[in-house]
Amino acid sequence: MTGWMALTPEEWMAVRLSLWVSLVAMLASLPFGILVGMLLARGRFWGRAVLDILVHLPLVLPPVVTGYLLLLTFGRRAPLGAFLAEHLGIVFAFRWTGAALACAVMGFPLLVRAIRLSVETVDRRLEDAARTLGAGPAWVFLTVTLPLILPGILAGMILSFAKALGEFGATITFVSNIPGETQTLPSAIYTLIQVPGGETGALRLVLVSVAISVTALLASELLARRMAKRTGD
Repeated sequence: MTGWMALTPEEWMAVRLSLWVSLVAMLASLPFGILVGMLLARGRFWGRAVLDILVHLPLVLPPVVTGYLLLLTFGRRAPLGAFLAEHLGIVFAFRWTGAALACAVMGFPLLVRAIRLSVETVDRRLEDAARTLGAGPAWVFLTVTLPLILPGILAGMILSFAKALGEFGATITFVSNIPGETQTLPSAIYTLIQVPGGETGALRLVLVSVAISVTALLASELLARRMAKRTGD
């Protein structure tokens, strides 16, 4: 790439960090997303409505509020944050790990919703048939349920990744805007548009963000179609 389209080392750093943070956020939240999606789709327990509200709360709360709540919970002076830092060496505040946590929280509702809707479309008679043949709950889930809900899982993963890639409010509130450590694509764009003459760099990063998002959505659609064909065969 030459001319005005060539990214500077700082811009490349923001791109790489955004991709890494988004990937970690998506993968770390995936097991919890599957579990919560299954619970909300099929669970019958006290507090189910409360769990549903808590899961979807980041969608309606201002992202800055979510970031501030994360800071109150996982900050170095917070009881939980201090315990994790002193006993386990895990630090979230003002680290890239905190950016991943904020992105995971913001993308979690989209992940859960896609999985939940996919679980609700599964024909329970197929699972019952597997149980009558002697399969245990874990084997039924792995061999029957999981393949059937895989398109929904893939769609949820891509939505979660895309949300993490574009997250700004919660991230900048929780981990600030530190180049090379917590400065993701949205933060870098915000910084550039505040600096005289930074519009060109901001435009470059905007184009990169659009290209990554479109690629992710196309990949999600192709994977979902392929998995739907496999499960339908």
